[in-house]
Amino acid sequence: MTERPLPPLIGLAHGSRDPRAAVMIGDLMRAAEALRPGLRAIPAFLDLSEPDLDGAIAAARARAGFDEAIVVPLLFTDAFHATVDVPTAVGNAQQATGVALRLAGILGMGEEVLSALEDSAARAHISAHEAILLYAVGSSRDAANEAVHDLARRWSERRVGPVWAGFGTVGDPSAADVLARATTAGRRIAVVPLFLAPGLLLDQIAQKARAVDAEVALPLGTALAELVVQRYLQALAVMPA
Repeated sequence: MTERPLPPLIGLAHGSRDPRAAVMIGDLMRAAEALRPGLRAIPAFLDLSEPDLDGAIAAARARAGFDEAIVVPLLFTDAFHATVDVPTAVGNAQQATGVALRLAGILGMGEEVLSALEDSAARAHISAHEAILLYAVGSSRDAANEAVHDLARRWSERRVGPVWAGFGTVGDPSAADVLARATTAGRRIAVVPLFLAPGLLLDQIAQKARAVDAEVALPLGTALAELVVQRYLQALAVMPA
């Protein structure tokens, strides 16, 4: 009896006008494949980048047919994208392609993400005594922003210097305000982004950080490949045999 092939993993990211973002998501999918023999991991995007979910499924099926797949949202919080955009895109793609799609959990901000942030700060040679700006996109949902503040508090408890959340779009405080307050107080601060990939928002805060001689860590990228596979396997475990 032949073993049933693994359904593809589709990593669904937000997308960006910056082409480097799509490249990084592709790298993340390849890193996920390397962790699980026989797994196909496919990048797709909600907006601004190609392919969208329909296009990713169509291209993958042209290479090797399948009738079911697991979509892992490459998102950290239960903001509008996770609660509305992703389920809508999955429902539309399932209807358009005929492929049965199971939606996995978001990446979240659990221990795996916190450990990846710590490793990112260490690679950037950020001292344990420096303050850190935990830089997130921000959401119109207060609960999503509060989850980032909670992550910053949890991280603060594990190091000497404080960690303060700051946001690039909506949310209080803005990342620029956090940098300004720290430098006005004469406090050494570094920036660690809660981002998977580079992009315009990250470039903006990096420019402000350079102006005050603040170190900026790299986005998390392939460091979260194991977490992506974990979310996939959790969804696979509850799929009908």
